[in-house]
Amino acid sequence: MSTSQKKQKRRRYPSDISQNGWQKLKKLLEGPDSAIRKAGRPAADLREVINAIFYVVKTGCSWRSMPHDLLCWQTAYGYFNGWSQNGTWEWVHSVFVKKLRCQSQRQACPSAGNIDSQSIKTTACGGSHRGFDAGKQIKGRKRFVLTDTQGLLLAVWVCAASVSEKKGAMPLLRYRKRVPYLAHLCRRSKLVWVDGGYRGEDLMAYVKKLWGWCWQVVLRTDNTKGFKALPRRWVVERTFAWLLFARRLNKDYEKNRRNSQRMVYLAMLALMLKRV
Repeated sequence: MSTSQKKQKRRRYPSDISQNGWQKLKKLLEGPDSAIRKAGRPAADLREVINAIFYVVKTGCSWRSMPHDLLCWQTAYGYFNGWSQNGTWEWVHSVFVKKLRCQSQRQACPSAGNIDSQSIKTTACGGSHRGFDAGKQIKGRKRFVLTDTQGLLLAVWVCAASVSEKKGAMPLLRYRKRVPYLAHLCRRSKLVWVDGGYRGEDLMAYVKKLWGWCWQVVLRTDNTKGFKALPRRWVVERTFAWLLFARRLNKDYEKNRRNSQRMVYLAMLALMLKRV
């Protein structure tokens, strides 16, 4: 059965991209598509490629367990991997962050943000970059994220869960500066809110010297146990909650930590496409 026949006959999945979202996304994928397509192979339906990738992100299934009425898993994974290697996911993600910010009457590039981390368990064959977070009693990986004041993801860095907040923040910021699309997105940033785990004069001085950012630590003012929403800090906690709507992120199934980072970008991209 051809791809076009499958598209006409199959029923829509909740994870499928909307018509409005596809109209805005397809123009960004035309160039990257031609760059990764193998010679002699017919072009795949890019909308079905995105639907297949979003299905994996939303449901958390393995690539080989994709339903047969979607594209074959080799095609879907081939596009996912190809667009990962050439930086398409980060670039497309940055484009939609700017669109949503402009849509809400804000500057395209934010001037302030939040940094926080989230420890996630890995599978038994979770690959490298795994560790034990003694504070949360979790063996796996840790996601460091930088968001704007609306909670939109700006950058993510995945490392072993044993890495402390202070040590993990620096690779996140270096990664943000090294990737051209993300560096341009964060060029106006001047103020970053963090929690108590990021305290330290050495870290503040390092950030101020290299990036000129004001590193503001937001602490709790009482002894209440459990979760409490703090000013400015609750935004990044809400972002983590958004990301966990994607079952692929409830546990880190990736052997390659860079693929783990790209899954986070894809989960946020799927959310943003519903808002544009």
